Amino acid sequence: MITLTTSPPETARGDMLVWFAWQTGKKRCGIDCAPVRKLIQPVWRAGDFTGRGEETLLLYPASAGRARIAAARVLAVGCGKVEKDHDRLREQLRTAAGRAATRAREVKARRVVVILPDRTALPAAEVAECVSEGLILGNYHFSGHRTVKKDEDPPVRVKRFVLCRNGLKAPEARRGMVRGEIAAEAACAARDMANEPGNYWTPARFGDFGRRLARATSLTCTVLGKQELKKLGMGGILAVNQGSALPPRLVILEYRTAGKNPTLLLVGKGLTFDSGGVSLKPAAGMEEMKYDMCGGAAVLAAMQGVAGERPEGINVVGLVPATDNMSGAGAVRPGDVITHYNGTTSEVVNTDAEGRLILADALAYGIRRFKPDAVIDLATLTGAVIIGLGHHRTGLMANDDSLADQIIAAGASCGEPLWRLPLGPEYTRQLKSEVADLKNVGGRAGGTITAACYLQEFVGNTPWAHLDIAGTAWNFTDKPYIPKKGPSGTGVRTLLNLIRHWNR
Repeated sequence: MITLTTSPPETARGDMLVWFAWQTGKKRCGIDCAPVRKLIQPVWRAGDFTGRGEETLLLYPASAGRARIAAARVLAVGCGKVEKDHDRLREQLRTAAGRAATRAREVKARRVVVILPDRTALPAAEVAECVSEGLILGNYHFSGHRTVKKDEDPPVRVKRFVLCRNGLKAPEARRGMVRGEIAAEAACAARDMANEPGNYWTPARFGDFGRRLARATSLTCTVLGKQELKKLGMGGILAVNQGSALPPRLVILEYRTAGKNPTLLLVGKGLTFDSGGVSLKPAAGMEEMKYDMCGGAAVLAAMQGVAGERPEGINVVGLVPATDNMSGAGAVRPGDVITHYNGTTSEVVNTDAEGRLILADALAYGIRRFKPDAVIDLATLTGAVIIGLGHHRTGLMANDDSLADQIIAAGASCGEPLWRLPLGPEYTRQLKSEVADLKNVGGRAGGTITAACYLQEFVGNTPWAHLDIAGTAWNFTDKPYIPKKGPSGTGVRTLLNLIRHWNR
């Protein structure tokens, strides 16, 4: 929980008071709160804390005879030198706030008071938004299914963050705080989904989440089961599901404003566990394939954020095709030919290239039914994107330059960078099959691009972008507000930022 106070920082009671320090090179620490300045100034003057990035300083006012500070602890967090670029400046604030939340959890602080920085070039709302995001994302912990033993300390999370506006206008700071809270909580929801093991987070659970979200908000939810998918002819989803004991789902969430407004379609890969099917994956690391549904999690979580923010002037539809990919007796085999929703036939050369099969059906169906002005899909689609971009950038491919530029700007603004890769007929030719319209893999060369080219065959002329998050959905770049291991929730805040500033 996060709230805003207009009271002076030194009077706010809590387990910790946080101040963000900029590296200025001056002898005097730049803070207007006199009691906090008196506490930190000797350490600053001695050069033991200078505001450099990654620096933290934890002090105890009572032990130093500084009773004028109500909080039990004072934490100073270094931000480094003020960045001139606004995207980098936003990331500085988000990172510092994440570091503060991590330190607060380490000392088991339950109520943390945070002084908002007031000497940046950012508007008050953006300052509060970034700090709120960093605090909530950095406070994240998945307790999972572990039993805490008697001799162990249970994991502790901060129960309440209190922002001190520190000269910033309260209405603007409150607006940014709420926006940051909604986005961060949505990203944490995506992390929760992805952290669940495959025997807990099943295709049916995707449907349950969608229904609960619709009951609690203005969204509408439709969940299509196996029989309905058969009637629609969704051969890609059904083929991937053939070897599974669990039936598939197609989850549809709709946020509607007015028919005259543009419609954005979001599609997320909901592969709840990927064994590779008959083209079995190596055993080492296969447990991480419970994360193969991170694209679907991002879409559902983004719809949660949309329901919270209620943006005007845009309709948003989220689709999640959900199944697992197992090698049961009925599993699809290499060499089999399937027929997608739009009638396109595909030779399944490799059953481990299954994500594109379920996404193809969802894309074709979503475009035909909802007639969107643009469509974006997110998927942990290829290991090849990790070879190309590592765990630092999401791969982006698109048939529309304007849409691609907007997504890149949205990702840069919220600390989720993307890198655009090309598309072209020379790559699509690698998917030529001798027995069907397409084959589902085009060889190792350009694997990330040819996977996107497969999807491109199902979007027609609709402006479309594909985000391959295989390298960023988990084990993402080390940041204080991103878990060192496990899912990052990437994509959620990019989508919300894009929707806020939609301009087409």
